[in-house]
Amino acid sequence: MRARLICVLALCSIAAAAEPTLILKNARVWTANPAQPWAEAIAIEGNKIVDVGTTKEIAAKAGPSTQIIDAGGRLVSPGFNDAHIHFLGGSLGLAQVDLTGACTLPAMQERISAWVAKNPNEPWVTGSGWEYYCFPEQRLPTKQDLDAIVKDRPVFLSAYDGHTGWANSEALRIAGVTRKTDYSGFGEVVRDAETGEPTGCLKEGAQSLVRRQIPPASKVRQVAALREGMKLAATLGITSIQSASGGPNDVALWEYLLRENALTLRVAVAMSMPPGVYSDTLKRVGAIRDKWNNPLLKVGALKIVLDGVIESHTAAMLEPYSDGTEDRGTPAWSADAFNSFVSSADKAGWQIYTHAIGDRAVRMALDGYENARKKNGARDSRHRIEHIEVIDPADIPRFAALGVMPSMEPIHADPATVEVWSKAVGPKRLPYSFAWQEFAKSGAKLVFSSDWPAAISVNPIRGLHNAVNRQTTDGKPEGGWLPQHRVSVETALRAYTAMGAYSSFEEKSKGTIAPGMLADIIMFSQDLFRIPPAKIHETKVVLTVFDGKVIHRAM
Repeated sequence: MRARLICVLALCSIAAAAEPTLILKNARVWTANPAQPWAEAIAIEGNKIVDVGTTKEIAAKAGPSTQIIDAGGRLVSPGFNDAHIHFLGGSLGLAQVDLTGACTLPAMQERISAWVAKNPNEPWVTGSGWEYYCFPEQRLPTKQDLDAIVKDRPVFLSAYDGHTGWANSEALRIAGVTRKTDYSGFGEVVRDAETGEPTGCLKEGAQSLVRRQIPPASKVRQVAALREGMKLAATLGITSIQSASGGPNDVALWEYLLRENALTLRVAVAMSMPPGVYSDTLKRVGAIRDKWNNPLLKVGALKIVLDGVIESHTAAMLEPYSDGTEDRGTPAWSADAFNSFVSSADKAGWQIYTHAIGDRAVRMALDGYENARKKNGARDSRHRIEHIEVIDPADIPRFAALGVMPSMEPIHADPATVEVWSKAVGPKRLPYSFAWQEFAKSGAKLVFSSDWPAAISVNPIRGLHNAVNRQTTDGKPEGGWLPQHRVSVETALRAYTAMGAYSSFEEKSKGTIAPGMLADIIMFSQDLFRIPPAKIHETKVVLTVFDGKVIHRAM
């Protein structure tokens, strides 16, 4: 009996001393772990971090088969977690017309023409990326702008934020959109003031009049697109995402990739809930939630769109817009309907993401969460409000008080995109626009993301640069663009890593570099903490480790 016990103890000792599969050494490791903020090296066994410490300590643990990567003093951090992204749409868009950065009408027309020439067999011309301020006199785009270059095929192109569509005459004809078309949902068919004819511009839900005519991508194409999207994400250091507009189809695609052992991202899906959603819909998505809750794929949140965007005057504001109109925007939900749904979903244990850009919509969202808390009792719900581009200062303290997370996209405050936006907001509201620093000081749990493809870039480095600098990428301030809302590198990096994990209830398994955590780690070409802040945008991710495996290396 004694001999058997000694044998068992010996086996335990051997198991405990198993050699690491991967070691990163000679690094400056920012761990996001308050108990050990900085280190020099990391030991990984399988898909878990097993030790963090000095290079001497960790290197001594290497065995004959341990892969060793010398960081050469480079900065290392947890992998980026994009906490609000539309990954399928962005991935499909990689093969469509990309108008990002084409900021004159001729430049846009040239890109569209080039895509059409290269894709003669595509029945529809689709894409995204155009920006509101890039059209002559900052007008909205028209069908004539597209008809001039494409007449024989339908064209439909989304704005960079996804909230406005641009169609040519052929697309409108196929969709049956005429001067007699009546659209009463959330959004608008923009019409010529004199003739009443549709101009080719469709806001918010009115885009569906044309979108539903576009043949859906096949499952084969969608899976191929996700594979390409994951390759891009690996080069940018993105190791986790939270899909902010999911449905059963999205989950099925991710499930297929999971079963193929092809996932190089951890995926959390929020299920989209349109206005007027019914209890049977909640039951159906509840069954999906119950099925998926593992480290690679989980469903645990619902997504509600409460308003639109500033540029098209569809964001719900407390006071009229400031660019010569009396518009205030109209919420997509009534307060009663929103409060009722949030209360029911909260009672059923769901986490809720609410898209709210205007200050009125933000207040409605907070009121709905507070109402649910009063009815159902306080719990660790981690409800979120997405975007929060404008807020009344009186509402900022309510986030921490209610345990609501501000989920924001620094890339949306890029000075290159805010000319039309800032005119519509006006000087009175600007001091509380993209108020990251105010949220950070208030004690709220701030989380950052991209909103891709409703963004000029999915690269977290671009967003991080904006958060730290609040100025253009060439380092020149843009009219003193709210420097009071800049945050530190550490605050921004935490919002892209540890807080992303917290926002999906996964802070005990990922988001920090500590023993026992999942091995999702990235290395940078520059030390974000030591370089001039204006040079942050020049930084590249040179190494991405996902689930303990190197999936990108450029060093």
